[in-house]
Amino acid sequence: MKQEEKNALLNWEEYKTDISNSTPVDVSMSQAEREKHRLYLEAHPVEWIQFFFPKYAKYPFAPFHKKAISRILNNDEWYEVLSWSRELAKSTIVMFCVMFLALTKRKKNVMLASATQDSAKRLLAPYRANFEANGRIKAYYGEQANISSWTDTEFIAKCGCAFRAIGAGNAPRGSRNEAIRPDILLVDDFDTDEECRNPDIVNKKWEWYEQAFYATRSISEPTLIVWCGNLIARDCCVARAAALADHHDVVNIRDKDGHSTWPEKNTEQHIDTVLRKISAASAQKEYYNNPVTEGEVFKDITYGKIPSLKKFQFLVIYGDPAPGENKSRNSSTKSCILLGMIGSKLYVIKPFLDRGLNAEFIDWYVLLQEYVGGKVPVYCYMENNKLQDPFFQQVFKPLVGKVRRERNIQLYIQPDEARKTDKATRIEANLEPLNREGNLIFNEAERDNPHMKRLEDQFKLFTLRLKFPADGPDCVEGGYCIIKKKIQQLVPVTVIHHNARRNPKRL
Repeated sequence: MKQEEKNALLNWEEYKTDISNSTPVDVSMSQAEREKHRLYLEAHPVEWIQFFFPKYAKYPFAPFHKKAISRILNNDEWYEVLSWSRELAKSTIVMFCVMFLALTKRKKNVMLASATQDSAKRLLAPYRANFEANGRIKAYYGEQANISSWTDTEFIAKCGCAFRAIGAGNAPRGSRNEAIRPDILLVDDFDTDEECRNPDIVNKKWEWYEQAFYATRSISEPTLIVWCGNLIARDCCVARAAALADHHDVVNIRDKDGHSTWPEKNTEQHIDTVLRKISAASAQKEYYNNPVTEGEVFKDITYGKIPSLKKFQFLVIYGDPAPGENKSRNSSTKSCILLGMIGSKLYVIKPFLDRGLNAEFIDWYVLLQEYVGGKVPVYCYMENNKLQDPFFQQVFKPLVGKVRRERNIQLYIQPDEARKTDKATRIEANLEPLNREGNLIFNEAERDNPHMKRLEDQFKLFTLRLKFPADGPDCVEGGYCIIKKKIQQLVPVTVIHHNARRNPKRL
């Protein structure tokens, strides 16, 4: 035996020992008491899971866990796709359900597919380890390890259920447990980033799933199909399966209000710590089921030195208020950006882009005026369509008046009431050519400013589908239109004088 194999065997034994130690058995219980307890647990699956798998079920289940358990266990014929964020235990929850169905003899033949044979083996390993070493399973259901048919790729437990791990592309045909075709089909970690970049590979893998793997099921007997996988690309096998499923369950690391979906395990501080270390695109894909691609429209972001403010004819502060006081992580971001133009170059001089209170939003105008320091005239504008106008009149005008009185400053914000077309196409049409030519310049001195970083992320992750917030690019586009209009207004009108003699025939 090679050293690598020895280490693997040692780790396997330690893993089983850990499971055994975590599942002590009350030896004082009589067989009748144990049988009564077993029947009670089987009637209450969540308690069954917590009793038999305390090592895995360390944290209280979230509501979405319990709902998934109920759907999977209460439907013999069922097709479910779990697109849960990383750290939400989708594979583990599925294992609990499958073990329950196997040990209660409701299902007899489990086949698990993954991207490769090795990954399928790794996913099957916890099933095999618990059948071998879980003391409570042994005490309540008897010894399960069947030495005559027990490998890391397939085995038949003494409860009568067969398990087989198979990698995508391998031959699953003929997978029977005696006369029983697979009645549980599990697909886990099936898509890979590299493969999803090639539509031909996605098509090939999907054909294998449909024609080779899925077709192993019986037509006449109910079958449970469960996919575990995030939406890592617009076209991936998980997305195709979701379109066919009886239920597609999408749960992100945070809910629509920006709160942890499993706070008992993943605290807000822990989530912030993890997401802070990766790009916005990676966070969206892995933790929010939002496979946005950096640079889909704005391929490069150009940073440069901003000319002296005195060289600008005028500057514009443009704000997009996102009315409301919602500071949740998934709410719209307010934006207020100082912009200027020299020649063909549009300069993003200093942005504010964040969630916040309306009073804070008005303060941004003050801070940007102070930043300019009177070096050049500044026009202040705020987006204000017909739907926003009541809010502008009733909330923002009084706030601006209050700031003028309390700080004794001259702050006048004009509403931008121009009718606007579709947000996404407007941003692409007006800003993408400017950016492509290197004429959209972000202030190098503000590169490390969190507000500028958020603005850069929103530009990088901008798509016409608006799968990621685009409040910052929208604000830049609004300010750019105001600047162009102002430049046209400031161009002197040329008067042409005609000295031609009066035509006597003209009336």
